[in-house]
Amino acid sequence: MTSWLKGGNARFLPKGQLSSEETEEFVRKKADVRDRLVHQVKAKKGIKKGFLNPERKRKLRELLFKKAAEDMKAEQERKAQERRRILEERIGHDKHSALNDAKALGEVCRQYYERVLKLVESSYDLEVKVRVKDYEINEMTIQVNDLRGKFVKPTLNKVKRAESQ
Repeated sequence: MTSWLKGGNARFLPKGQLSSEETEEFVRKKADVRDRLVHQVKAKKGIKKGFLNPERKRKLRELLFKKAAEDMKAEQERKAQERRRILEERIGHDKHSALNDAKALGEVCRQYYERVLKLVESSYDLEVKVRVKDYEINEMTIQVNDLRGKFVKPTLNKVKRAESQ
């Protein structure tokens, strides 16, 4: 093929200067180039500037919902396990339902009584601490209010500039 065909100027040539093989090859190459350009333009139009198209958004939303549901389920399971552990720690096992001996039952009752006494003592101590803290808070608020009352902001009068200089 001659160099003047490569420039794309074949349409300006007289018909008789090209052989039929050259013409067919030129038309085929021209069609290939046109197809490539059309595909490039379509590909550019198809690709949006944003990364998320509606389908990707939907899939991402579904994945986020699944992940959130799994996290919530795991959190609920963790809380339930923590609750069972705390109840087990506070209540303990039922070791005494099978006891028939009066002496053993009396010992169990004595242990429970001592435990109840300790709990009542600790709750009373906490109540006293709360009362003391409430009293301190009330005293401090009274002091703050007294301090606020002593320093009343004076009303400011307008002063002319000529008088101040």
